[in-house]
Amino acid sequence: MTTEPPRRASHENEAHQATALSDVARLFLRLGFTAFGGPAAHIAMMRDEVVNRRRWLTDQEFLDLVGATNLIPGPNSTEMAIHVGYRRAGMAGLIAAGAAFILPATLIVMILSWVYVRFGSTPQATWLLYGVKPVIIAVVAQALWGLGRAAIKGWSTAVVGAIALALYFAGINEIALLIGAGLAMMAVERGARMRQATVAAGLLVASAATTAGTAAVATAIPIALVRIFLIFLKIGSVLFGSGYVLLAFLRSDFVLRLGWLTDRQLLDAVAIGQFTPGPVFTTATFIGYVLAGVPGAVLATAGIFLPAFVFVAISTPFIPRLRRSAWAGPLLDGVNVASLALMAGVAWQLGRAAIVDPVTAALAVTALLVLTRLRVNSAWLVLGGGLVGLIVRMLGGAP
Repeated sequence: MTTEPPRRASHENEAHQATALSDVARLFLRLGFTAFGGPAAHIAMMRDEVVNRRRWLTDQEFLDLVGATNLIPGPNSTEMAIHVGYRRAGMAGLIAAGAAFILPATLIVMILSWVYVRFGSTPQATWLLYGVKPVIIAVVAQALWGLGRAAIKGWSTAVVGAIALALYFAGINEIALLIGAGLAMMAVERGARMRQATVAAGLLVASAATTAGTAAVATAIPIALVRIFLIFLKIGSVLFGSGYVLLAFLRSDFVLRLGWLTDRQLLDAVAIGQFTPGPVFTTATFIGYVLAGVPGAVLATAGIFLPAFVFVAISTPFIPRLRRSAWAGPLLDGVNVASLALMAGVAWQLGRAAIVDPVTAALAVTALLVLTRLRVNSAWLVLGGGLVGLIVRMLGGAP
């Protein structure tokens, strides 16, 4: 009896793992350079790559990851990258995908931070966003259509999704909507016994969602590298919601409590995070650099993103069990459809700001047609939109 077949199988398995890891790193490094437009757009671009083009996941599997990501704190699109990396290449893929997605934005923001500190102003990129934003809206619209077919499984999910969308526009907290939708689906699927508990839990969630905080500045506290890391570690560990929620945390800590930043510097930091590709949480990189140079930037970035790796590593083994559970499956269905409702609400708001004239309207329509008819990689469309924005600006037509 020979041992060669097991050895060959082992070598083949190692080669497969190495290939998968390389594929993950290359994909998310490219997305890190081209994924403009915030978490909804990033997730749409990831779906195009891992569901449509590479077939690493089905729409339902991808949607379950989106739902699970919305239930843990941290940057949603970065956590999606980490989840996909883990599914494709295990723990090494988890680290590679997250690091590759974060690194390009971190380097770009660090360069822009150096320009800001040296010259006292943020570089302007309105021409780039003018052309990119309409394309992003088309990418998100295509993703919503594809994911919606997997998420809406009947009248109950359709109704819950519609109610979640209406409540989002009414200003209800995102976390309250996600949990409330999950509980509502459990109530529908599991019968009358759950309804009373759902109502009680929903009231608790709604009351917890309406919180407010106040802070006052006494004197500015000396800047320390360890403190920068710990503050951003805290924010990354507890932050749910959009970039606007991040802005509230940053202002409370760095402007009001510590006095390390002015409101103007904070707004400049958010602007940098908005018009660079990759995760919006690289706003932390800018703040860290302004406060303490390269060491501050590195520690701030590590602090705000580290919890995402931990939370995904802990939660990802439980996602298939949630799907199989008779009780937790409906919960996940409700969270999924509410996640899409939030994504649709954000897309609508971004679309109103992005499609402002015939040129941007034509860009959005053209991009949507190309995506649906020709299956062109969305990253190329984003770059093409930026090029159109540059051309229009050169001709004097862009803002």
